[in-house]
Amino acid sequence: MLLLLGMVSVTVADDQPNIIVIFADDLGYGDLSCYNRSGVKTPRIDALAEGGFRSTDFFVPANVCSPSRAALLTGRYPMRCGIPVARIETPGSKYKDYGLLPEEITIPELLKPAGYRSLMVGKWHLGLEVEGSHPIDAGFDEHLGIPSNYGKSRGPNYDTLYRGKQIERKKVPCEELTEIYTDEVVEFIDRRKGEPFFIYVSHHIVHTPLVPSQDFVGTSGKGKYGDFIRELDHSTGRIVDAVESAGLSEKTLIVFTSDNGPTRTGSTGGLSGGKYCTMEGGHRVPGIFYWPGTIPAQQVSEITLTSMDLLQLFCKLAGVSPPTDRKIDGKEILSVLTGERTKSPHDFLYYYNGTNLQAVRHGNWKLHLPRTVHDQPFWSKSGGQSKGFVTLDEPQLFDLGRDRGEKKNVADEYPEIVARLQKQAEAIRDELGDVHTTGSDQRRFKLIDPQER
Repeated sequence: MLLLLGMVSVTVADDQPNIIVIFADDLGYGDLSCYNRSGVKTPRIDALAEGGFRSTDFFVPANVCSPSRAALLTGRYPMRCGIPVARIETPGSKYKDYGLLPEEITIPELLKPAGYRSLMVGKWHLGLEVEGSHPIDAGFDEHLGIPSNYGKSRGPNYDTLYRGKQIERKKVPCEELTEIYTDEVVEFIDRRKGEPFFIYVSHHIVHTPLVPSQDFVGTSGKGKYGDFIRELDHSTGRIVDAVESAGLSEKTLIVFTSDNGPTRTGSTGGLSGGKYCTMEGGHRVPGIFYWPGTIPAQQVSEITLTSMDLLQLFCKLAGVSPPTDRKIDGKEILSVLTGERTKSPHDFLYYYNGTNLQAVRHGNWKLHLPRTVHDQPFWSKSGGQSKGFVTLDEPQLFDLGRDRGEKKNVADEYPEIVARLQKQAEAIRDELGDVHTTGSDQRRFKLIDPQER
């Protein structure tokens, strides 16, 4: 393995691991029992956490669906890869040409030369019906899923199941999708067990509508939201069982995480805010890494990691080089997962709400930046407990080591830290842009006035 990790070969090696990413939708930091004793009972996901590495500080660089997915697949901040806001598929909307740009390089594209065959199942939400933005265009060899969220407002094909670019089935009930996706993954694992594979499972759970399949209704004691999470847990267990049945447990890395924090129905486990805002509840999500024999069990880590790190991690494991013609924001984290490194590879983290830079973090210090209602994306213009700071006249500083809930502003006590983080904010605005600024390395995208619906 050590020889493989130092290579940039594009040949297939016997010790290249299979890779599975299970990506939940709107799942909160406190929704799982391995993160919160009062969360939904999730024994199969908990077993992954117990058998591997559970991050208590896993950062996603967006608080809504589309940009979070783009960042995971490209290893780049949404402003850098050209997907800073979520798509809306309403017919005739301005989003008709807005999708993942062909110029971006994705995980499956990078793994393909190393012999990996890739499968994407589930919700795409990156412009499936936009020319050049389909999962197949983004490097996936196989695909089964629907274009976006499940709902009539998402256009006439909201309930159409596609296999690649062909229609597999129309008018698919939402409560059938999880089983359909899981069946596809299980079959793929059995069919591809002799060669390396990459699987991206993009769930609808627990995004609305909350429609668990009949077998799970009433199983959680926490309503349909909890029942849906129970179905997510069951699906995860079936995937793990398929890996074990194929004799691939020690050759397969499984990563479990979520695209952003929860809506009001879910739990942030004591963090402030949730989906749609730049408080920790919107950006800190479950992050679990399971790989028996390589990642030691029973690790609970406060080391800051991000979803953007996955691209660098997978390239290293496959023995391929990440892109060198562009900035990759993800960092090397294998040494953290194996316990060899105890410091985060990230100096700073940047919290964008749509195209608006709203916070900068260094270590445990997080500075929320001034903003106006006009700066906000449409989903945050109105107030509410889960929306964080809709307006802010002065910067506010929080010590997340002592105050994960972001309750006590200590800006007056640490003016030098405020000044340092404000300076970093100006630097990243110059690079990635802001609602009133175009950055030097900001990907241009086909969307007029992106903060407005």
